[in-house]
Amino acid sequence: MDNEGPLKRFNKKVDIIIYGTINSIALALMALGFTLVYGISRLPNFAHGALYVITGFIVWGFINTLGLNYFLAIILSLAITGLIGAAIYQFVLIRVRGMAISEIIASYAIALAILEGLRWGGFKGMTYTLPVFMEGGVEIFGVPVDLQRLIVVGIGIVVVAFLWLFTHYNKIGLALRGMAQDERAAMMLGIDSDRMAVIAMALGSVLAGLAAVVLLPLGNIVVEAGYRVLIFAIAVCIVGGLGSWVGAVLAAFIIGFAQIITVAYIESHFHMVVALLAIIITLILRPSGLFGRQKELEERV
Repeated sequence: MDNEGPLKRFNKKVDIIIYGTINSIALALMALGFTLVYGISRLPNFAHGALYVITGFIVWGFINTLGLNYFLAIILSLAITGLIGAAIYQFVLIRVRGMAISEIIASYAIALAILEGLRWGGFKGMTYTLPVFMEGGVEIFGVPVDLQRLIVVGIGIVVVAFLWLFTHYNKIGLALRGMAQDERAAMMLGIDSDRMAVIAMALGSVLAGLAAVVLLPLGNIVVEAGYRVLIFAIAVCIVGGLGSWVGAVLAAFIIGFAQIITVAYIESHFHMVVALLAIIITLILRPSGLFGRQKELEERV
């Protein structure tokens, strides 16, 4: 994640609370698309991080090459990312769906092709940046916070609220929710599994892209961010329970605060280590995660 600038040292508990909340919501934004795709279609989309990065580069290209308005560039980029996600399922993942290892290999191969293709094409270094939505900052209980991070919090809350309303009151959202709860029963009611999977991939890709356009202005657009975001998304989903949206949000806060506390009292370069440890510890102690539906090891042997 690209918000490590103000996270170097904290001297007050209120700093940890404020930046822990911001970091947690940022992690939730990164992970919700991955969680949504897996929850609905049981597809582990390992191209999630690549879609995050490519959205940033598409927005950058629209602004700097075509001279488009920033927010028009964002809207067009999100639409393109959604189409890319749908195409990934329609032309690749549909052919290996149900074969867990093949799904992982295929989606990760696509991620490598996108990320390393960007690197080969010259998109490397620290020269690519997106402008912040709003300049300046405010003080919250004496803690300086720039406006872009407050926008991250606001958009994170809106996204979670939208997903809840969409899956409870929209026809397509209810169909997606039905698929997530019981795919066979949903198919018996006439819901097309592949159609829902395409919609889920498109929506999950848009969510990955939305996280990118909100978070990338806090730093630089780099290819390596795709790998970091994928690790963060996997960590959040494993801790929360694969396929559980509520679990993903709760896990984002657990990992997010753990990262900030680690940065505050140890060193900032342990930021990634916390996510990796969260994956390992969860798989050892509770493989199904906090709200997961997978069977525990003792139930399978």
